[in-house]
Amino acid sequence: MVTDIRHGGPVRRAVRWLGGRPLDLVDVAVYVVVLNLAVEYLPSVISETFTLSLLTAVLLKVVLEGVLLLKAAVLARFRAARTRTGKVVAGALLWVVAAGSKLVLLTLIDLVFGDAVDLGGFVPVTLLVVTLLFCRATVRRMLDEPD
Repeated sequence: MVTDIRHGGPVRRAVRWLGGRPLDLVDVAVYVVVLNLAVEYLPSVISETFTLSLLTAVLLKVVLEGVLLLKAAVLARFRAARTRTGKVVAGALLWVVAAGSKLVLLTLIDLVFGDAVDLGGFVPVTLLVVTLLFCRATVRRMLDEPD
């Protein structure tokens, strides 16, 4: 197994991939901190171990990146719409993405972790996601080099 790691095995590829994406690693660290603070201070948010909260943060990162890409596509469609009907449809689609993503997230967490991780209901997970994205943006802004 050691030769597998040294010669391009899965761990080596994962480390190389993360090395090329340092902001993603920073995002996961921010998500772990925010998630563990939520576990500590919100009784409806539960994670049985630190390892589970770390894995939950990775899952949150993957899902939220997908949601942000989808939201950007819907916003582009909204901006490109020329008719009132097009704007209404794109706006409704944006609402479906925003609300539906929380339900998808809750379902995925339940499927992957079962009862060991619980992010609460729709309102707590919405507040958690808003907090995660706000903290992520704040840390990224702090890490940005001044011009």
